[in-house]
Amino acid sequence: MFKCIYVCLFIVLFFTSCDKVDNPLAVPSTDLDTNLYPGLWSDYENNEWPIFPPNINTERNVLLEEFTAHRCTYCPNGAEVAHNLEMANDNRVFVAAIHAGGEGFEEDLHGITTVHPIYPIDFTNTDGLLLGPFLKDYGLDALPRGTVNRVKDGAIFVYPPTPWTNLTNSILNTNDLKVNLQGDINYYPTTKGAFLHVEAQKLDANMTNDLAIVSYLIEDSLVAPQKGDNNFFPSYDSAYVHRDIHRKNLSGHIFGRELTSEMLINNKFYINYSFEVPNQLDGNHNPSNMHVLVYVYDIATLEIYQVIKVPIQ
Repeated sequence: MFKCIYVCLFIVLFFTSCDKVDNPLAVPSTDLDTNLYPGLWSDYENNEWPIFPPNINTERNVLLEEFTAHRCTYCPNGAEVAHNLEMANDNRVFVAAIHAGGEGFEEDLHGITTVHPIYPIDFTNTDGLLLGPFLKDYGLDALPRGTVNRVKDGAIFVYPPTPWTNLTNSILNTNDLKVNLQGDINYYPTTKGAFLHVEAQKLDANMTNDLAIVSYLIEDSLVAPQKGDNNFFPSYDSAYVHRDIHRKNLSGHIFGRELTSEMLINNKFYINYSFEVPNQLDGNHNPSNMHVLVYVYDIATLEIYQVIKVPIQ
């Protein structure tokens, strides 16, 4: 422990004695897969690690977690509501379409998340399968369902599509920004590797609950079969456009990472991720058709205080 203190003191003295600091915000990156960078890691830290400008954003954004399934008859209706809200509120409303399921939950949904000869693509992933059962206690009892920044009505924050618009507008029209976020991604085609860097700033000094950060990898769109309804009769759409597909959580855990004092530099949290950009669900590799949604939430209440979209570039 004392050896670690001496090393840290040496590092602090070294940097404060230099005339120029190439990257004052580069933090220890032992949790990053440096092999995804096609060069010397020291070059990345000194030359490509982003330094964020002052964050002048004053608006709270909305994350709509749309719980859906490709064999769910009424889910296209929910997807339309979500997409319309996103289009009407550019860069303020973001959608994550999570194909929910999991042990004890998929059975309740009669297998509507599973593959089938005419529905061949598996839209589920480990994180989504775990999140579905967890949210049953908060109202996820059928599909389609959704959360709007996980704002609660009593003990419930998972709702059918009908109230999504009013809930979204209520948040957008309220100046209640408690946390601010900035993010940047560096992507390297030769390794398919990406590095996501996030700055989080707590704005409300009266908040005492612990906060956590989650990053969703999203596939923007994919044409694939979807079950729907046609005048209350099941239909089959082979050319349905699936949007905002949740592919996984970058932290490897559905609850993300707690924001701790170890991440603090000058009263701002800095969080870093590395990941290999996967192929699309159709097998093609197209990073430009993917992005990351980063959000910070209250660990005690689960309410989401801010969300941003970070493109892969």
